Amino acid sequence: MILAKRARLFIAAAALATTVFMMPASAQEISDAHLQAAHKALDALNATDEFDNVLPQATQALKAELIQKNPDLVELINATVEENALKLAPRRADLEKEAALAYARVFSEEELESITTFYTSPAGQKLLSDGPIVAREVLRAAEIWQRGVARDLAQNVGTQIQAAVGAQVSGQPVTPAEGTDTPAAPEEQNQ
Repeated sequence: MILAKRARLFIAAAALATTVFMMPASAQEISDAHLQAAHKALDALNATDEFDNVLPQATQALKAELIQKNPDLVELINATVEENALKLAPRRADLEKEAALAYARVFSEEELESITTFYTSPAGQKLLSDGPIVAREVLRAAEIWQRGVARDLAQNVGTQIQAAVGAQVSGQPVTPAEGTDTPAAPEEQNQ
């Protein structure tokens, strides 16, 4: 699940970076229909859901910090922090707007509609819910595969080098394995 969230966050960040750094200042306007398609795609992807806890977490962290410094003001701190957090809650819509603009600048209206169609389908919903499980399994398989390849490479090279060194010591000519260059003879040192 974390991997999927990170992937969605990466896509949103990449879209935003593209928007900020690559779009000219006079970029053409995005139509309302295009922006609406972007909002629908965001909803289908749950692209900004992971940011739902930002304000509540900041609220709790600030309360804890202030109460630790001033334990005698618990009620005042709680009330003041809650009041100010509620005033900031509507700013969550600003993130949705910016994320939708970022998607709309990167994806066409038709592409956004296709994204929405897929991610609201049973297969898309399954990908959103089970994709992180599959990604974890693929990473686990890749780690096992990587260790096996590295082990086999080290064993094969070690065996081949041992054979080459052993042949040089016994005075037999060294024959390289098929597809490799002939090893250079070690230079003799003059003493």
